[in-house]
Amino acid sequence: MANFTTHIATGTVVAGALATLTLAADVIAPENLIPVTLAGVVGSILPDIDLRVSRPSRALFSGFAIFFSFAVLFAAADHFSIAELWLLWLGTLLFVRYGLHTIFHNSTIHRGTWHSLLAALFSAAATAVIFGHLLDRHAGVAWLAGGFMLVGYLVHLTLDEISSVDMIDRRVKASFGTALKVYDRRYPLGTVGMAAALVFAVWLAPSPHTFLSGISSRDMWAGLNERLLPKESWFGIVNVPSRYADTPPAQNGITTGALPEAQPATDTEPSKTP
Repeated sequence: MANFTTHIATGTVVAGALATLTLAADVIAPENLIPVTLAGVVGSILPDIDLRVSRPSRALFSGFAIFFSFAVLFAAADHFSIAELWLLWLGTLLFVRYGLHTIFHNSTIHRGTWHSLLAALFSAAATAVIFGHLLDRHAGVAWLAGGFMLVGYLVHLTLDEISSVDMIDRRVKASFGTALKVYDRRYPLGTVGMAAALVFAVWLAPSPHTFLSGISSRDMWAGLNERLLPKESWFGIVNVPSRYADTPPAQNGITTGALPEAQPATDTEPSKTP
């Protein structure tokens, strides 16, 4: 199994590369790019949430505790006194960090259901729900965050599977096949529960139409292809061949809805009648 540093370093690099493509495609507002990228980084350590003594597990449950305690605080701000709000905030914080953490680890096993493609899809859909409904982001942004989460999750599973092969001793470890799997046959109840959670999360999530139409747009991919290499010089120092320098950039006409679309200019002058 790859260690925590390897997972988060690789996840950060992959999420950064995806963020660069997203920024170049000009389909998301800049203020949404950071939380979307963080979703990819979180995805790269999320499969280790079922390891009780792991840093990812402690960090993730601490993050969830802070997030949900403030969500409860803001939702109840107009209904209770300050003393009651303090108790609600603190109670939610302690319950998620310690109570939910204990319940979760008493019902899961490491490299079980959470180390599967089924869990990766659930995490992506749950991320879309959080961004779409709790953070009030546009549907396209919500599913983009879900896509980043999915990629980060798959990076983690792939690294763990690769580490199951000992290249030096030229042997396959006993853990091979437990990290990257569609679902866990050993725990049918857990698999059924994860599948049900996936269906429920997809039902709750905003419509993925904008996201799917965006990533399948030929204009977007043509625009990224045009921007892939510099047209005149690298960093203004090393010149590139003229056949690249004279290529006009492609126009990208798609949007996730996060950025306002440009409105066509109209003639405001009244028409004159003869």
